[in-house]
Amino acid sequence: MDALRLDGVVKRFGDFTAVDNLSFAVAPGEVFGFLGGNGAGKTTSLRMVLDILRPDAGNISVLGRAPGRANSAMLGFLPEERGLYRSMTALDTIVYFGRLKGMTPSDARGEGKALLERFGLQDFAKTTVDKLSKGMAQKVQLATAVVNRPQLLILDEPFSGLDPVNQGLLEDEIVRAAKGGAAVVFSTHVMQHAERLCDRLLLLARGKKLFEGTQDEARATLPVELHLSAKQSPTGLPGVIDAQPLGEAGAWRDWSVRLAPGGDPGDLLEHCTAQGFALRRFEQRRASLHEVFLHIVGGEAR
Repeated sequence: MDALRLDGVVKRFGDFTAVDNLSFAVAPGEVFGFLGGNGAGKTTSLRMVLDILRPDAGNISVLGRAPGRANSAMLGFLPEERGLYRSMTALDTIVYFGRLKGMTPSDARGEGKALLERFGLQDFAKTTVDKLSKGMAQKVQLATAVVNRPQLLILDEPFSGLDPVNQGLLEDEIVRAAKGGAAVVFSTHVMQHAERLCDRLLLLARGKKLFEGTQDEARATLPVELHLSAKQSPTGLPGVIDAQPLGEAGAWRDWSVRLAPGGDPGDLLEHCTAQGFALRRFEQRRASLHEVFLHIVGGEAR
């Protein structure tokens, strides 16, 4: 059973369509990146999953059920706009959110203490939120999202405003949750985090899905770029769509070579070996997820 499934979901605000016929599914234990620029429809989509908003069309399944309060015990959510009760202590805050998710007082307190220790905040358990630094408060907020060990963890722009240390902590928690069997869905417009974490990803622009798949499948939409050092021009070799010389001409010359999207560098190397096409360098350049995002989403986002 999918932990989360959307089928043909539409959400309109007046004449504006924020989410346009969106469909995707997330499996247990999977880290799923929900990627798009500002205003792409990411937050609106997640709010429908959480039953904060209702779709105008389509269906949503959350752990096999319709969105609603009945799912709260199995869900964890970290909103983009953070907010805690400033007069509550760190531990009481975590316990409070655990109780909202159906945990017993003793279980919520035990898990809260364990989380504070894991996050290096055990000495601040009785400190009120208004006395914590911003980074400490963000750790407490993260603890409220995972205190119930959710089966579906939803994080909306979770890295926003975090320093590098806390970004690393959050990445560790995402990996921990997925290894524990949870489906993790996080929205972001920062490709580096998605590149390090995602099993699969969805690229969204103006409410429409433009791509869904693995990172390798996303990179396959771009021409394959190689750097070669050869005695003669690689123009005309099988699969080569462009070859540009680099540096000065000589006995050996460096070339920037592009293969058609989905082209196999191994096939080209095998051809060169069989045909005696001399090479001193053969290196594939791996496209970044940022480049893939610009290639797939850039024009549509504009």
